Amino acid sequence: METHFSTTPFGRRPMTLGMISSQVTARAVSKDATVHKWHVFQDIKDARIALGASDRALAILDALLSFHPDTALYGDSELIVWPSNEQLIRRANGMPPTTLRRHLAVLVECGLIIRRDSPNGKRFARKGQGGEIEQAYGFDISPIVARAEEFKELAEAVRSEKKAFRLVKERLTICRRDIVKMIDAGIEEGVPANWGRVQQAYQAIVGQIPRTAPRQTFEAIAEDLEGLWAEVREALESFVKRQKVDANESQNGRHIQNSKPDSKSESESGLGNKDEAGGNVADTDNIRSLPKRELPLGIVLDACPNMLWLVKGGGGIRNWREFLAAAEVARPAMGISPSAWEEARTAMGEQQAAITIAAIYQRQDQINSAGGYLRSLTDRAKAGKFSVWPMVMALLRAKLDASKTTGTGTGTGTGTGAEAAAVDLETAGKIVRTESRLEISDALRRSLNKPGRGS
Repeated sequence: METHFSTTPFGRRPMTLGMISSQVTARAVSKDATVHKWHVFQDIKDARIALGASDRALAILDALLSFHPDTALYGDSELIVWPSNEQLIRRANGMPPTTLRRHLAVLVECGLIIRRDSPNGKRFARKGQGGEIEQAYGFDISPIVARAEEFKELAEAVRSEKKAFRLVKERLTICRRDIVKMIDAGIEEGVPANWGRVQQAYQAIVGQIPRTAPRQTFEAIAEDLEGLWAEVREALESFVKRQKVDANESQNGRHIQNSKPDSKSESESGLGNKDEAGGNVADTDNIRSLPKRELPLGIVLDACPNMLWLVKGGGGIRNWREFLAAAEVARPAMGISPSAWEEARTAMGEQQAAITIAAIYQRQDQINSAGGYLRSLTDRAKAGKFSVWPMVMALLRAKLDASKTTGTGTGTGTGTGAEAAAVDLETAGKIVRTESRLEISDALRRSLNKPGRGS
């Protein structure tokens, strides 16, 4: 006797084209098809969002698959299960009946199962005389076999997208970390660059990162960050290469000078006639005679102690970043325009410009126009005729001379004379240590030793 397969749902549930499509797909399955039901179920879980299924719906599908006794599902076998709602609720961890019915409908809409409703809507199986099932009413899980390859492809696409998303987030994190630390290194090491502009560009890019967005959005932001990363990296690498070249030239210059001990260099003959406290180094040859190394922060603070007044809370200046922040406070206090400050940073480098600001701030009572003076020094820097070394050394020498004068004029008291002597000894020791530790030319050393220099 031929049986008729139910194709429409029982009761008030409507028939949809999606249901017909699922039925057509199920009938088209190859008779030789064989799948592992739990492997396919794993693919469905990975592709859940793409399929439109909820996590509760997948919990019910998991329970439905558990009612089929075989792990392997074949295309030529009957794949209908007929558990009651009570049995499904127990295997779905006590899901409420209303929730169960709602998510069963979701599974049907997604084409993961097909309803095979009986005339009265009950789920059961009719067996023949030999115990074989002749007719079953319940849920048809044949789409699991028919669409196994589709589920696998969707799952692989979802996994690839997740991996790409994870990689772009890693790129963002690494770029952000690298840029921040390279900017810090550039400021700390005094690499000449407009670090303020770089920080503003970095903040502008980072400010575009949303909490949630498609991968393409993060890809575009990552490309912008990588461009900025390349710019900062190039600045640091160029500086390192220049330092190596300068070191090699310095070695070659000392070798030539030692081989001609009786010759007198142009830098030695020219330095003695220039006002080093004002930074008026005559020409490029004299600049080359100055030390190649950067000034240590401690020496700069010894020469320009007034900068410590600008630190909030009186916590002192511990690194170049805090020194640059203090210079940003000193600039408007002296009436220096932002354009003059920007021009100086471009010509000298951010750290050198900040040291120049500190030196001007230290002697602002002797300078009529701080802004005009800074522009004059900027013009010299553009011509390669400026260095902060003479300015700082002159300030240290002036500090030493002032301590000597104070000690002579007020030496009547034992305590005052001792304090003056201690200050004199400490300042002189710092200058001697600086001159011995750092490479400075003989001309500069003789210039610093002249009486009255820097006063």
